[in-house]
Amino acid sequence: MNNLPDVERDYSGELARKAIHLSSLSIPIVYCFFPKSTVLAILVPLALLFGVTDIARHLFPAFRQFYHRLFGWLMRAHEKDEKEKRLTGATYVLLSAVIGILIFPKVIIITAFAIMIVSDTVAALFGRKFGRHPFLRKSLEGTLAFFVSAVVVVCFAPKVGYVPAEYLVGFVAAFIGSVVEAMSIAIDDNLSITFSIGGVMWLMYALLLPTLNVYALDFPG
Repeated sequence: MNNLPDVERDYSGELARKAIHLSSLSIPIVYCFFPKSTVLAILVPLALLFGVTDIARHLFPAFRQFYHRLFGWLMRAHEKDEKEKRLTGATYVLLSAVIGILIFPKVIIITAFAIMIVSDTVAALFGRKFGRHPFLRKSLEGTLAFFVSAVVVVCFAPKVGYVPAEYLVGFVAAFIGSVVEAMSIAIDDNLSITFSIGGVMWLMYALLLPTLNVYALDFPG
């Protein structure tokens, strides 16, 4: 993402990675219009395919060499490190989507996942290019870019009742998500950002809007 010790990494390579990452925004957009069962019928096989591929490249050297020749230019150093045996970011994105859709109401996971995709991309590119002031494990500039872009996502994301308090829920969750992204904890960002935002939103809906049916978008009508 926009970790300060890694600023020497090729910016054009980061642009390519984030362009692909941004394409995952299609997941919450599609989920706006299709039921959970349909979306999971697509995402679960994809997540399994990517996961099995990751396991295979760690187990079989010949396949690993072939895979790295094709996609190595998109991979980060820790994804190639055979000592760590990490999954790729793409696999984590799919896992985040599948688990999030299974756990959270539609109105929450659409917002949380969209913020993770858009704001993580903005923070990484902006922080890497303009980051000057350290903040936690990232840059202050990148963190501010995350929060501002997340606020924009919240404004355009679907709501249950479109009441002012729903926007407040999203803004607070966006702030928490920006801090979690800056902390860069051991859990992959694709998981930690999505689930921290989703968890905060669900809690705040329960506290501030207890009479609002957060499952209204899951079962319209």
